[in-house]
Amino acid sequence: MSLTPYRETLALPKITSLLVVATLARVPIAAATVVLTLHVVEGLHLSYGAAGLVGAATTIGGSFGAPVMGRLVDRLGLRPVLVLTTVAEVIYWVVAQALPYWALLPVAAVGGFLALPAFSVARQAIAALTPESHRLPAFALDSMTTELSFMAGPALGVLIATTAGSRAAMLTLAVGILLAGVGLWLLDPPVRAAHEAPVSSGERVPRRSWLKPRFVAVLAVTMAATLVLAGTDVAVVAVLRDSGQLEWAGLVLALWAFFSLLGGFVYGMNRRGGLPALALFAPMALLTIPVGLGHSHWALLALLLIPAGSLCAPTITASSDAISRMIPASARGEAMGMHNSALTVGIACGAPLAGLAIDHGGPAWGFVAVGSVGVLVALLVLPVELRHRRATPPPSTPSPSAAPASRSTPAASVSGSASAASVSGSASAASVSGSASAASVSGSAPAASAGRSAPAASVSGSTHATPASDSTPAPSETPATPATLGPAVTSVAAASAPAADSAKSPDELR
Repeated sequence: MSLTPYRETLALPKITSLLVVATLARVPIAAATVVLTLHVVEGLHLSYGAAGLVGAATTIGGSFGAPVMGRLVDRLGLRPVLVLTTVAEVIYWVVAQALPYWALLPVAAVGGFLALPAFSVARQAIAALTPESHRLPAFALDSMTTELSFMAGPALGVLIATTAGSRAAMLTLAVGILLAGVGLWLLDPPVRAAHEAPVSSGERVPRRSWLKPRFVAVLAVTMAATLVLAGTDVAVVAVLRDSGQLEWAGLVLALWAFFSLLGGFVYGMNRRGGLPALALFAPMALLTIPVGLGHSHWALLALLLIPAGSLCAPTITASSDAISRMIPASARGEAMGMHNSALTVGIACGAPLAGLAIDHGGPAWGFVAVGSVGVLVALLVLPVELRHRRATPPPSTPSPSAAPASRSTPAASVSGSASAASVSGSASAASVSGSASAASVSGSAPAASAGRSAPAASVSGSTHATPASDSTPAPSETPATPATLGPAVTSVAAASAPAADSAKSPDELR
């Protein structure tokens, strides 16, 4: 493994600036949950249950709003949606800090619906800016920077809310969202690649052409992954509190986030492509179940978190990359919005599930509950992946008699099978995560993020070479060109370009 994939990816136009702007834009978004919680509890003097209802209203609004905003991006372009959501969310935070609780609930749902789509926009832009050969490290970088946003955001939110008050914190969020929206508007990252039909073309694809079992399976894995993460967040705090080691909670959660960052970093260096999201998520969920055995000492708890933690960022990375590959460009915004909704719903469900198990069985049962649900989801999704693997044809081996033709058409063969070859296990990160309100109030906010997507072979992890005669990509695939497949393939294509443009027989070539 080497850093070459990261160096090549960061050298691509606009990638570095996109990652920097997206990381900063996500900080106020990551701080929103903990600021709202502290406002309801400290500012309005209500219970954590009441704060949870406000958070649920925001989650419900965001779950419905993200796909709608993504669809608008597909149809209108990025900048009109950025103007709409930035103005709407700034107004929301300015107004919300002065509202009584009964009015805050419905307004929070509206605010969630019109939230700035910084997460999905970043992933959509990464898919447009990077060739398939570089999406794995690009999404891995996105995953790691999202981790940093969720480590900084809640901490800053708690700091401002506890020193200047929750209303001041909410007004600060309004300023942060304004700066985030303006930054994204000025950057204006592309949401379509150069070889894809632009937004102005008005190209549309029916939803039934891409909303298929494989896509739903990736969404299910994504939702289950963040459910496990959010539940683990709460269970860590509960275990340490029960053992009288609560003062170590911040360190343990920070180490957990570091393990995720490290796992994402290593995963992104894999040049041969990553694993399917399910192959990463299943062991992550399974390894979460026994973490509660480390309740006796914080160091043992942190040690048991390493295996599952190191798979957090790669799992979310794999899901985002998978979606970026299997969805046609004209529907990518809506699909990424659905992916963002799956991440959000998983976070919203994980904390209550872990809390319920902790209340009835003890702190260690929080890990058992969320890990078991994750394993169950993995088992339910497994048949879809197995059917896809069976439907994927095996690699074809050219016969000796076909040697002249195969020598004369390497560029066409590479071009036609690029999506399968680069997809076989490529993964990347797109992101989102967050922590449950209980963990956030304690000053911790680990989060995992990212994504992975693939056309036909990606989720199952199988690789197949498409014959030259089948080189026309399916509507949902992005046709690869020698230029997008790296310098080695470019040189091959240059040497055989004439043959790639025609289908001549060996006799004709002679």
